[in-house]
Formats: sequence, structure tokens, C-alpha cells
Amino acid sequence: MSRAFVFPGQGAQTIGMGRDLADAYPQARAVFDEVDEALGEKLSALIWDGAQDDLTLTRNAQPALMATSMAAMRALEAEGVGVEAASYVAGHSLGEYSALAAAGALSVADAARLLRIRGAAMQEAVPVGVGAMAALLGLDFETAQAVAAEAAQGEVCQAANDNDPGQVVVSGHKAAVERAVEIAKGKGAKRAVMLPVSAPFHCALMQPAAERMQSALAEVTIAAPKVPLVANVRAEAVSAPDTIRALLVEQVTGSVRWRESVGWMAGQGVDEIWEIGAGKSLSGMVRRIDRAITCRAVATPDDVKQAKDALTG
Repeated sequence: MSRAFVFPGQGAQTIGMGRDLADAYPQARAVFDEVDEALGEKLSALIWDGAQDDLTLTRNAQPALMATSMAAMRALEAEGVGVEAASYVAGHSLGEYSALAAAGALSVADAARLLRIRGAAMQEAVPVGVGAMAALLGLDFETAQAVAAEAAQGEVCQAANDNDPGQVVVSGHKAAVERAVEIAKGKGAKRAVMLPVSAPFHCALMQPAAERMQSALAEVTIAAPKVPLVANVRAEAVSAPDTIRALLVEQVTGSVRWRESVGWMAGQGVDEIWEIGAGKSLSGMVRRIDRAITCRAVATPDDVKQAKDALTG
């Protein structure tokens, strides 16, 4: 049996996430304290008692989701389950930073600071209202790519997230993405819907954010991860720190190849995936990609206890 630990991306955030972990495990609470100190503000107060709209702002959601994932990871470690219990780690977009922190490649403080910069840079790369994203449901990736290409008409429209066999997200200029929605419906999409996001992530419009991340990442120590990272833009495992650094920059404008990443892990014998942190969105995607993979979520103290029994029993 081979397993992977995976870490969620933006969209999984909810007010109150991680609070029960922090109450049950001092090691989990210490993560939130470390993130608060790294950012010079009480992000934990926003996560636990703030407004959902404020938490959903990209600059807040990104470090908040990493903090919640790492709180769950520290709780697991307190119960005797380390990252070495997995053969691979992977994360969806910002979740890649959580995965690297879990694998010891990044410190929690550095991950928090990088994600604050990343969130702000992505938000500022494109003026509000200029870009958009849409989910195309019921089309395979090749068809979705063709839809994006047809919709571009001289603007940017790219397949940003290849999430699972029936869900591809396109990103780019608002008018181009709106054209993609209409074209997709004509090509047999079950649904094609604009997404309530504040910026067009994972497309060429994010180039200014990629440049800011290149500068920020150049100043941070990245160690070799304790277990390999299945990188979003490669959909295969990497371990060399310089490669990881380069791929984190490339990831800002590149596609999240989640469907291929899960397929690659399955090909390496992974038959068990544990989603560490808020929500269960990745578990749903994994089930749609490969029904043979067992998915479990670790978000609460009860989940941690069940994971301990399963992984150390």
C-alpha cells in the first residue's frame, strides 16, 4: 500500500477552520501563532472569528489555508504520524506551499510570508473586472483547451486547472472567458459557469505576480523535501530545491495539472490519499479521477485520531 498526503487550495476556506485542532493540540495552536508572528498580524482571529468575505480575499485565504493544513499536520505528528508515512506530497495551487512545509522543505513562517506576497501579487497583477475564471463541466481537457483557444480571439484565455475528467477551469480576460462559457455550451458542456474569484489565476495575465514570486523565492531557503513533491506544472515528482523554486514561479502562470498528478501517483502505486486541512474538495476530484484510490480527510481532532489508528495500527 502506498499513500500520498495532499493539501487543498483556494476555495476551501471557512470561518472557524482549524480552531478545534488548535484547542485539542498545542502543536496545532503553535502553527497559528507562528503564522500570526510571521505576518505581523492576528490572521488566526480572522480565520476563527472574522467575516467570510475578508477570509476569502486572496491575500488572506492563501496563508490561512496553509496554516490550517499545517495545524492538521502537526496534530498528526503529535499522534506519531509523520510526513514519511506518505510516499508523496502534493497540493492544489497554494496547497503546494502547504505540501512543502509539511515535507520540511519550507518553514511555516516562510510559507506564510510567501503566500501573503503571492496572494497580494496575484490580486494586484490584473485590475479588478479585467480578468475572470470559469468552470467548464462535462468536457475533457483537450476539448476545454480547444474551447479556450477559440475563445481567445487575441486576448488571453487558457486552461488553468485540469481538476478531474469532467472539470476544467479556464482563466484570462473577462470577455474571452465569457466567450469560452458560450462556446463550451455549444460543444456539449453539462454546465459552464463564471466563478466568483477576484483575479484570473494560472494564466499569462499573472506574469507580474510570477516576477514578484521569483524575487521573493530567491530570498528563501528551500530544503530537499522529506518525501517527493508531485508538482502542479510537471505532474510528476520532484525533490531538488532549485527545481522546486523554479516550478513555484512557473506555477503562477502555468496550469494546475491535478488530474494528471493524481494519475501519475496512481501509476506509482498510490492507492490511498489523505487530504490534510480544510474541506474535502480534493477528495472529490480524486474519486472522479480514479475510483480505485481510497480518500480520507484530516480536518478535525476526530479525523486525526482515526488517521492515527489507520496509519500506525
